[in-house]
Amino acid sequence: MCWLVDEMVYGTDKGMAMKKTAALVLMLVMACGVGYWMRSVSETGEHGSAYTMSHHEIEGRGGDEHVMNAGPVLIQEHLDAKIVPTAEADADVEVDTELGVGGRLNDRERHVVNLFKEASSGTVHINTTGRQWRDFWTNQIRQETGSGSGFVWDQQGVVVTNYHVIKNARSAQVVMNDGRAFDADLVGYSKNHDLAVLRIDPGEEEKIAALELGESNDLLVGQDVFAIGNPFGLEQTLTKGIISALNREIKSVGGLPIDGVIQTDAAINPGNSGGPLLDSRGRVIGMNTMIVSTSGSSAGIGFAVPIDTVKRVAGQILTKGKYEPATLGIKIHQRYNRQILQQLELEGVVVLAVNAGSTAEVAGLHGMYRDRNGDAKLGDVIVGIDGEQVKGVLDYLKELDKKEKGDTVRLDVLRGIEVVEVEVKLE
Repeated sequence: MCWLVDEMVYGTDKGMAMKKTAALVLMLVMACGVGYWMRSVSETGEHGSAYTMSHHEIEGRGGDEHVMNAGPVLIQEHLDAKIVPTAEADADVEVDTELGVGGRLNDRERHVVNLFKEASSGTVHINTTGRQWRDFWTNQIRQETGSGSGFVWDQQGVVVTNYHVIKNARSAQVVMNDGRAFDADLVGYSKNHDLAVLRIDPGEEEKIAALELGESNDLLVGQDVFAIGNPFGLEQTLTKGIISALNREIKSVGGLPIDGVIQTDAAINPGNSGGPLLDSRGRVIGMNTMIVSTSGSSAGIGFAVPIDTVKRVAGQILTKGKYEPATLGIKIHQRYNRQILQQLELEGVVVLAVNAGSTAEVAGLHGMYRDRNGDAKLGDVIVGIDGEQVKGVLDYLKELDKKEKGDTVRLDVLRGIEVVEVEVKLE
């Protein structure tokens, strides 16, 4: 503003000088106002209004309630007041230091947090290595690797996962939630259930936590479920959803259908395979297996093999080293079955032959035979098992997979032009 001072002192126009003097005074007043406003902003907040504090948050000066929404001058007078956390001042608020400052979780959130704490200790990350080969272009050694999830079956070191997680693997490593890693041995598997059983040796001094196994025969659509796994290699990820549908059917790695499958909208992504699906009590009710998606990521349609199926199959693998479903003691063949029935325009399972001394022979089942002219003749055709329709070999195997050896089943058998009932004890 030097040029203004010069003109006011040395200028010849007194009127102009007076006008410029007034302008100078006005500018000085405005400058003082801006300075005061900037001081107020620094003390009270961006918009110039005081920070609103509860009278419970002020110690000293008697906890004056008029401090609320006070202007900058009143705030300045209370700068010596001590601000304390709300949880400290509110005696009726319970503080849980393990759940974050203030413990601001409702009962439902607290339940989920505790559920994850318990279940994550029994959920594992599985890393696999496969074959090696030399890259033609770079001459570098390449190796197949993979990862998935699983869960601890018992404290003796049994771990259950999907078969497709360890398929083609030459070695597998199980990583616990605390970072401990163990080399795993393959006990056995069932392609038709997409299930594999591994075993680790935690040692006598090491402790591992097994998950509690629930049941899947009494589930309801709409109940809460939780999935834990390692999607995209992100270990110990928890997602939540509901049971969207029950008794779905999916195709297994082995080509046969898996029935009774649980459908959920809990986010399941690549890497979740083999991990547990839990109910609201933290019990395993299924094993996460596959998703339906156009992008390869979760689209809200995921499937889990029911735990009752996992129990049955894993139990046999642990006992025998492999899964052997119950049989009728007959010979069948999927391709021949399809060819024969297409010609006859029928549905069912053609009994090609009956094993000598089998329970099927005792029950009176008949296989195909040749007449006096050497022409092949149709024997019995199984069209139902325990009231369930059997349209082909896959239906037949699916129904037998629900049974145990020693069970007696009622067969609906097409014999000639009549359908007869035959009871057979499974082998």
